[in-house]
Amino acid sequence: MNSPKTILVTGATGNVGRHLVRQLLADGHRVRALTRDPARADLPAGAQVFAGDLTDTAGLAPAFDGVRAAHLITFDGADFSPLANGEDLVELAVASGVREVTVLKGDVSKSPLELAVEAGGLDWTYLAPVEFMCNALEWAGPVREEGVVREAFAESRSAMIHEADIAAVAATALTEHGHAGQEYWLTGPEALTPPQKVRTISEVLGREVRYVELTRDEVLAQWRAEGYSAEDIEFFLAMRTDPAGMGGTVLPTVREVTGRPARDFARWVRENAAAFGG
Repeated sequence: MNSPKTILVTGATGNVGRHLVRQLLADGHRVRALTRDPARADLPAGAQVFAGDLTDTAGLAPAFDGVRAAHLITFDGADFSPLANGEDLVELAVASGVREVTVLKGDVSKSPLELAVEAGGLDWTYLAPVEFMCNALEWAGPVREEGVVREAFAESRSAMIHEADIAAVAATALTEHGHAGQEYWLTGPEALTPPQKVRTISEVLGREVRYVELTRDEVLAQWRAEGYSAEDIEFFLAMRTDPAGMGGTVLPTVREVTGRPARDFARWVRENAAAFGG
């Protein structure tokens, strides 16, 4: 690890941001944590918590001032829409002294922020997780209340990744040389089907959790009823049905970058067992 530096973590109360704040503090770095509501942030002692909204560039100057490296997200944390002020954010970062950034991608295609980062002369590293393990929290209610998971596409596989491993890769890229210009596709150590995920939850909880397969039409109707757009639904289908996609391919990136193996889904379920009634 290089000498301690001041690092800004945007999206600090998000699924990746919390882990990243903890890891950087543990490694001896000075951490500024950006969040909309510091009073509710509940971040570790030692983090400098700044109030700010990534969509409001003008209000971010105090958080960026004097920062050497930053972890950026490409989307608005409120509604997950792509940030439209990428050029302004990069201009502020460069003027404030930022030199290295990690960028958590929200889509396969490049966002306006990524395009601005590349044009702005920053040393960037892109983080592209195929799927967060925390997506399984969508099943938490039915598992608690009924002991059942209803899901379609029983044969589709996902090499989902623990959010702490995304943070570990980010921490390494922000504090060590050799990662500039890299796009890291990130997976966990196994590609699991929905029934296999449910079986893992059942084993960790020590009680029966059943998998009930939905038809394609049933799950499409469910997504529409939940308010997802046609574009969202098209993306969901592609993730589950495209055999040429990367979502089901296990990659060694976490071990190669951090020197440690990626955490498996059973570990994630143990850490989040309370959400499933465990």
